[in-house]
Amino acid sequence: MGKLITPYYTCPMVTTAKITGMASAHCVRAVFTALGGVPGISAADVSLGTAVIDHDGTVTRAAIAEAVAIVGYNVASTSDSRRSLPVV
Repeated sequence: MGKLITPYYTCPMVTTAKITGMASAHCVRAVFTALGGVPGISAADVSLGTAVIDHDGTVTRAAIAEAVAIVGYNVASTSDSRRSLPVV
């Protein structure tokens, strides 16, 4: 008889990252592109100093910080929240 494997379910999450060192549209594009390469991220809204990131719940703060650091910026802080469904 096979071993019962408990399925791993992910929960849609939103992480807001405060990013230091961004000063132009080029910075915004660089961070947006870097975040797009992180597995699990489905969307990112990047503006000067902030990124609001939609992901599947498996993305860590460290993965976000590493992606941002690769393009030369620093994540000063992050906050997480669960994606909520609209109430009808």
